[in-house]
This record gives sequence, C-alpha cells and structure tokens, in this order.
Amino acid sequence: MDFQKSKTKENLARAFAAECQDGARYQFMAKEAMKESLSNISDQLKQLAKNEMAHAMRFYELMLEHCQGKEDNVPIEAGYPFEPSALKVSLKTASTIEEYEAKNIYPSFARVAQDEGFMDIAQAFKLIAEVEQIHFQKLLSLANMYKGGKLYKSANKMPWTCGNCGHKHEAKEAWKNCPLCAYPQGYVIISMNE
Repeated sequence: MDFQKSKTKENLARAFAAECQDGARYQFMAKEAMKESLSNISDQLKQLAKNEMAHAMRFYELMLEHCQGKEDNVPIEAGYPFEPSALKVSLKTASTIEEYEAKNIYPSFARVAQDEGFMDIAQAFKLIAEVEQIHFQKLLSLANMYKGGKLYKSANKMPWTCGNCGHKHEAKEAWKNCPLCAYPQGYVIISMNE
C-alpha cells in the first residue's frame, strides 16, 4: 500500500502528537510533585516524560522514513484531557490514559499497520503498547498509594532507600528524615508495594 494514502500515516501522526502531550503532562505533574516535596515521585514522572518523548521520537523517525525524508503537514483530529494538576487527580487520570493507549489505541494502530503492510510500524506500536501498560500499572499504583496515604507505608516490612545518599532501612514505614543525610521523606524511593 502507498504510505501517503494509508491510515497508518494518520495513526503515526496521531501517536506522535499523543506521546508529545503525554511527555508534557508528566513534566507538569513532576513540578506539582516537587511543590509537595515528593522528589521521588517527581523523578519517576520525569522518567515517564523521557519515555514518552522517546516514543514520540520513534514515531517521528518512522514517519520520515516512510515519507522519504519530509512531510509538510499531516492533518489529524485528536482530543486532549485538561484536568486539575493536583496529583490526586492527575495520577489517576494519567493511568487511565496509559491503559487506554496500551489496550486499545496502539493495538488497533498495530493491526491497521500490519494489514496495510507496514510491519516495522506495527512492531513499534506493539512494543510501545507494552511500555504504556507498565506506565499504567506504575501510575495506578502511585495514585492508589497517594490517595490512601500509603506512599511511605506498607503492611509488611520492606526496604526503604534514600534517593539522596543510598541509606537503606527495612521497616513498615519510611523515615520522616533520612537518619544518614537528613533529607526529607519525599526523597525516599517508593516501592510499588500494592
């Protein structure tokens, strides 16, 4: 099939735009986490932003490869959710978006690309869907722990690590300030214990 006339071309452009938006969302959320002195959550959100921008770059590269180097404009129609930036709302909303991308959008884009004969693009959609599923699980876990006041608490003893100095301690709850470097609790590396 001619790439210029394919549905895959539009899907690739839509995926690029969505990944750029996701990357921006996580950067905004990381700033909100820092306002709440949640350095470790901010770092995790920055990592998600970096992942999303890597996905966007891959879609961009695939577009250029299949358009032989340049595409002036690809019209797309897409929506974008605007929600309050408070972490209790945005973590849950972001997890829902990631789940939808992982289970619905990218698998359907992969099927279309495969049906149209663009196996490399189909493979990229499939692999990125797997990463989005991991993002969904991470964000949902953080949202539930944040909402339940359990970011730094666990039903069982677990290792807590200071994100600044590396000090480790096993307990049901993380320290308020690191016993070694005195950094606040927001620097404790959060384990996904849900």
